[in-house]
Amino acid sequence: MTRLSVNINKIATIRNARGGSMPDVAKAAVDCEAFGAEGITVHPRPDERHIRYSDVRTIRPLIKTEFNIEGNPIPSFTDLVLEVVPDQVTLVPDAADAITSNSGWDTIAHKDFLSAMCDRFHSKGIRVSIFIDPDPRMAIGAKECGADRVELYTAPYAALYASGREAAIAPYLETARAARDCGLGLNAGHDLSLENLEYYIRTIPWTDEVSIGHALICDALYMGLEKTIAAYLSKIKIF
Repeated sequence: MTRLSVNINKIATIRNARGGSMPDVAKAAVDCEAFGAEGITVHPRPDERHIRYSDVRTIRPLIKTEFNIEGNPIPSFTDLVLEVVPDQVTLVPDAADAITSNSGWDTIAHKDFLSAMCDRFHSKGIRVSIFIDPDPRMAIGAKECGADRVELYTAPYAALYASGREAAIAPYLETARAARDCGLGLNAGHDLSLENLEYYIRTIPWTDEVSIGHALICDALYMGLEKTIAAYLSKIKIF
């Protein structure tokens, strides 16, 4: 059954916009779990414009379900992950100046680098997921790098959903099958929402985990965090 991991970056963004400690990011992580989230995701960037490295250290001992740290494995990020030892690290090739993640890894061109990263994180017992575009070759390449899972970059699916959901999901279904066939676990994330999430899960029900932040926090402004998490869970707990 698919698990919901809540990305709390946007809560940190609100805090950082004003300074101080409101809202309390660590409390938000604990509350998300209490409200039914089955994991917490953070994506610390070098400029710390939302989640800070210090937040990661504070949150780690508080998480009772699954802690997922995602980001570009530059040296400072890699050192942080090896220090706090999350349940999962998701490798994302985002540039330092990227507003948000906007593409997946070319697991063929970067095989040597990604293989080395997988080895380093595995040495601490950390599950490794590689963020990829919906391309079966990239899933097979991730397996050859030693990854445990891939996370499919779902922004293109979300962008095309309203104009034709069958066409929008087709490359994801093909890639998901390739991942399953080569023994990889399967995650998904980016721009998944209450509008498009259920169809995605119905079509690819072997998805292990979805990581959702922006849309979920936006919905929580109107619905409240507890009701919003329940609404997202209702979209994935459909079998």
